[in-house]
Amino acid sequence: SLPLYNGVKAVEIGIAPDHSLYQLPRPEDKRKPIIFYGTSITQGGCASRTGMVHTAILSRRLKQPVINLGFSGNGRMEQPLADLMASVDAAAYVIDCLPNMNAEEVSARTEPLVHTLRKAHPQTPILLVEDRSYSNAFLVKSARDRNQQNRQALQAVFGKLKSAGVTDLHYLPGSELLGQDNLGTVDGSHPTDLGFMRMADAFEPLLKKILAASEQRR
Repeated sequence: SLPLYNGVKAVEIGIAPDHSLYQLPRPEDKRKPIIFYGTSITQGGCASRTGMVHTAILSRRLKQPVINLGFSGNGRMEQPLADLMASVDAAAYVIDCLPNMNAEEVSARTEPLVHTLRKAHPQTPILLVEDRSYSNAFLVKSARDRNQQNRQALQAVFGKLKSAGVTDLHYLPGSELLGQDNLGTVDGSHPTDLGFMRMADAFEPLLKKILAASEQRR
C-alpha cells in the first residue's frame, strides 16, 4: 500500500524476465463504488498503514470498491464536492463531515448536499454519519458540547429531509464509533488501528442492510 501522508515521487516494480503485468478484468457483477466523503479521519489519520483505514477494511469485508474523498481539515459539505459526487454513479454515498464543521454549518449545508445527490440519483442510498466522540469529552466541556451541538443539528436536518419525503436516507450515530475505553484514538480525535476497526464494525451491518435493500429494488 502507498503511504497515507508521505508523498510518493516514484514507484518501481520488478518482475522476472518470463513474467508480465496486465490489468485484471473487471468483476462480472461490476459493482458500483461506495463513496465516502469526510475529513482527515476518512482520509486515514492516523492508521498505521492504508489497509487499516475503515474504508479499506469495509471494501475488503463487503467486496465492494470504495472511493475515499477524505480531506484533512476540509470535509465541510461544500457544494463543489456535492456536484463531484453526484457525477459518479455510486452504490451509496456516505457523508461523514461533522468533525470539520460546527452546528451552524451542519444546519446550512447538509440539506443542499443531500438534495444535490438525490436529484442526480433518485434511488441511491445516502448515509449521514455523526461525528465520533472525542475521547476526552467526559472531561472537556467544549469537546462534549461540540459533539452534542453537531449531532443535534444533523438529527434536525435528517428529520426535516425525511418529513419532506426524501427516500433511502439513513443515519449512523457517532457515540459508539470508537468505543468507550479511550483506546480508539492517538490524540483524542484521530483513530488508532483499533479505532478504525471499531468504526468498520459500526458501519458494516448498516451498509450491508442498505446495499442489500438497494440491490433488491433493481
